[in-house]
Amino acid sequence: MKSGRMLSILLLLQTNGRMTAARLAEELEVSVRTVYRDIDSLQAAGVPLYADAGHGGGYEVLAGYRTRLTGLNSGEAEALFLSGLPGPAAALGLGPALAAAQLKLLAAIPPELRADADRIRSRFHLEAPGWYAENDEVPFLPQVAEAVWTGRVLRVRYRRWKEPAEVERRLEPYGLVLKAGRWYVVAGPGPRTYRVDQIIELAFSGERFDAPEGFDLPAHWRGYEADFHARLHQGEAVVRLAPAAAERLTGAVARALRASAVTEPDGRVRAVLPIESLDRAHAFFLGLGADVEVLEPAELRERLAGTVRTLAARYGA
Repeated sequence: MKSGRMLSILLLLQTNGRMTAARLAEELEVSVRTVYRDIDSLQAAGVPLYADAGHGGGYEVLAGYRTRLTGLNSGEAEALFLSGLPGPAAALGLGPALAAAQLKLLAAIPPELRADADRIRSRFHLEAPGWYAENDEVPFLPQVAEAVWTGRVLRVRYRRWKEPAEVERRLEPYGLVLKAGRWYVVAGPGPRTYRVDQIIELAFSGERFDAPEGFDLPAHWRGYEADFHARLHQGEAVVRLAPAAAERLTGAVARALRASAVTEPDGRVRAVLPIESLDRAHAFFLGLGADVEVLEPAELRERLAGTVRTLAARYGA
């Protein structure tokens, strides 16, 4: 609707400062001509917008002007109350700020939306960690968050999985990511990714830094995840699966099954599945029990056969 789009233009200008008509049109997915018409309507309504022509020009709101947050519809109010995860906010030291912000939002919205917000809080509970994962202790998370926010360099002692097990690092923390209940900091130089719960000691160095121009944390994380998954499954195994085992596969392994599956006369499925390493594949396929037979690679098949023989002897079969 036009009124909602005009409010979006105003909020974009208040948030981002000067913007061109072309950039506004791109953000709102409308034509530049539509933006021009909406700007005219806003100016006619008394909103103090002005334009600068030429290179580096665009539309801007008069300094000091702010609009009140109005016009929230039911879906928007619901989304706002669902977006505040109390656990992560508390871990970052923002629990009181989140509570205060929700209280102010409740006071600002109409009574009918207030009732919807109360109903959402009573019926939805969002929790980031997985069911079987213990919540990690992250003692230095507030300090890392402060360094991200203020652009301060950190000196840390960090625990890692390979030797030497403990290393010292100088970090320029560009951003924090919460993934499956675990906090990661993306930091320069590099940038590289570190688990915040593996920081053993931390101190502010007194230095300041600026993140690289144009650094986009969500885009960087998507690339990091894609690279991680590409490196995770570098080998392959040819297997024969019973239908029950095929149904238990998930993620990249399930996608590989669907792409390569050939059903054999006895109802079992022959497929080529990605594996991370022989050790992990050995443990994974043992978990599927008698519903899987590994055909290749020969080394993995022989390791599984050796384990089965050992188990048979241990249990007296």
